[in-house]
Formats: sequence, C-alpha cells, structure tokens
Amino acid sequence: MSTPASSPASTLSSDPFRVDLLTREYPPHVYGGAGVHVAELSAVLRRHADVRVRCFDGPRAGDDAEAGVTGYGVPAELAAANPALGTFGVDLAMAQDVGGADVLHSHTWYANLAGHVGGLLHGVPHVVTAHSLEPLRPWKAEQLGGGYALSSWAERTAYLGAAGVIAVSAGMRADILRVYPELDPERVHVVHNGIDLAGWRRPADGDPAAERVVRELGIDPERPAVVFVGRITRQKGLPYLLRAAARLPREVQVVLCAGAPDTEELMAEVRGLVADLRRARGGTGGTDVAGPGGSGAEAGVVWIEQMLPRPDLVAVLAASTVFVCPSVYEPLGIVNLEAMAVGLPVVGTATGGIPEVVDDGVTGALVPIEQADDGTGTPLDREQFVADLAAALERVLADPARATAMGEAGRRRAEELFSWEAVAERTLDVYRTVLAD
Repeated sequence: MSTPASSPASTLSSDPFRVDLLTREYPPHVYGGAGVHVAELSAVLRRHADVRVRCFDGPRAGDDAEAGVTGYGVPAELAAANPALGTFGVDLAMAQDVGGADVLHSHTWYANLAGHVGGLLHGVPHVVTAHSLEPLRPWKAEQLGGGYALSSWAERTAYLGAAGVIAVSAGMRADILRVYPELDPERVHVVHNGIDLAGWRRPADGDPAAERVVRELGIDPERPAVVFVGRITRQKGLPYLLRAAARLPREVQVVLCAGAPDTEELMAEVRGLVADLRRARGGTGGTDVAGPGGSGAEAGVVWIEQMLPRPDLVAVLAASTVFVCPSVYEPLGIVNLEAMAVGLPVVGTATGGIPEVVDDGVTGALVPIEQADDGTGTPLDREQFVADLAAALERVLADPARATAMGEAGRRRAEELFSWEAVAERTLDVYRTVLAD
C-alpha cells in the first residue's frame, strides 16, 4: 500500500499553494457523506493552503463567495437533457476556471471529469477521492438510465488518468484495484474519512432542548430505540432493516431518519415495508412521517423523512440505544463515525470499510454477509442476513450496560483515529507525493 511522505503539514504553508476542490455537494446543498467530507476537509485545509471550492447548485454569494466557493448551474441548453449530460456541462465550466491551481482534487463521478479535463487543460496534477465506485452501484441504472454508462465512463477515465487516488478505507482501496486493475497500486492511498468531534457530542442528561426535539418527533426517550440515518438508496439496505425490525421486541422503537429516495419505485417499496411493520406492531399501517400520535408513534416506528439540522439529529441519536448500518455497499460510512462520536454502539454490516470503523465486540457488532459478486452487493442468503441483523441488534439491546460501554468506546475510537486535522495532514501528504512525481 502506498504511504505518502510523513513531513509536517505546515511545510506547504510556507509558499503560496492553491488547491481547487471539485464537488457535486457543498453546504447548504448536502445530501450524503461526500458532501460532509468536502465541507469538513475544506475547512481544515484552509489553515494550510489557498482552497477554492467549485460545486454544483448554482452561483454562490455572500460568505460563500468570500470564502472562495463558486457554484455552477447546469447550462440552459442541457437543462432538459439526461442528468449525466447536464453534469458534464457543469464539469466543463469548472475545468475552464481551475487555471492557477497547484492541485485539483475531485470528489465523486459528478466532478471527476472536471478534474480530469482541467488537469489536462492546465497541466495540473489531479487527485481523486473515491467515496464509492460506479461499477459497484449498478442499481443506479434505474436512476440515470443511459446516463449510468456516461457516469461509469467519466469515473473510469478520471481514475486511470489521475496522479493520485485516495481511498476512504483499505476495503475501498481493494475495491478500486479490483475494479480498475490497470491502476498502479503505488498511486492509490488510504486516507480515512473524519468526524467533527465538537459538532457531534452527546448533550447533557436532561437537556430540555434535546428532550423537546425528540418528543416533538414522536420518540419516547424512556424506551429503547434502534436508529437508522441514511438516504433511501439500494446500497444502504433499508429494506433489510425493516424486515429485521419485525423480529425485534415490540417495546423497541425503530427510528428512521431516511429520505431522498433514488427512485419512486424504491420509495414505494420502503413505504410498503414501513406500513407492514407498523401493522405488525399494532399500528394502523400508515406511512405518516414523524410527530407525536398517529400510526407511527403508537407502533413505535418513527419515520423522519426531512433532513434534520445537526443539533436535532444529535438529540435523536442521543435518545437512541443503538445505531444500525445495514448497508450492502459502504466504502466507510461517515454516519457510523457520527453515531460513535455521540456515544452510540454501532451494529453494521461486515462489508466495505465498516469493519475499519466498528471494532466488533468493543464499539458495536458486525453482521456477517456473503454477497453476490455482480456488483450489487446483494446478500446471497437474504433471509439469513435479515436474521443475523436482527440477532445482532437484539444482543446489544438486551444488555443496556454493555451498550453504554460500547458507545463510550466508540467515542474514544473516533477521537483517536478519525479527527479532521489528521485527515487533512494525510491529504496534504498525498498532494506532496503527486507534486513530487
């Protein structure tokens, strides 16, 4: 595995040094882990370099513009085109504007082509951070149609042409080299995702604001609760969790912070499973979202579809007993780090980078899985995976004292291994490596 030089991060700040971060997501338009990653990384990198952020969702003004954030909209001529073509239109505008940068650093396929073309155009090294891989998400063909072939082409082209590739876990690095065997392994570096430890901290016991938030959402803080946070996408495995939840004791609440579905078909499937779970638990079977009363509260199944502000999400996590990550594809999983930072044990699938975050038996539990090798990550035995997921959750829920100890160990692990300052220093080391080549 390639290991960048370990010189102090401050050596880059002695000379003017500019890095352009290219990304689909940037606050306030964040809907996944990649957006969180770029927002946090850019804030820390600014202590060491001149950082320019180039993102989607239209022009930025005010504080964003002053901080070097430039937003791009889809060209009017491509507004009605396949979304992949609109993405390429934004990428070309970004590529034009990155002249003067010392390093280009792109995140996800949405911005990979901007980094590749911009690097060629301006003679600048391009670094890619791999948050996921298109060939390992074939269900996206449901979402993009023929655009999935374009997104896969853009990613492949950028990776093979990149001066350096950053994997967010060792598991992700193995996936990259398996999917793109032409890559020189020396160009693929592991830099884990990070966590804003100050922003993800359990509120004090009895905090009235936190208790008010959870009660208004229909959560009973006196009952045990399993909480899920994630987009409604195939890779997050929400349907498996909903089937596993049917095996849990009825006094256990199921809290779903889940929205932004990839497709209407997947949303319909999730709505059906939520209704089934509520009926099985004595509710009316409705699919209303969070709030006191109604079918959700009476059945102990609370569905929060909107994206919560961070303080509210921290309150929800702190009111829960265990965090669950049933993903069938997860390069690392920032949500797991966030839950650990708040002091929750994590029950997660033993796939991708999750085993690098969750210390089995110490900070939570890993759920075994045998997966199809067709890129979907589908469990070979779905019923067994559901049963194992339910059993792991039950073991943690059955021993509250051990669950608390696991949560405390998780917070310590997050503090020791996943600070953003450490992530920024390792990222700067990768920049040094590509600039020295």
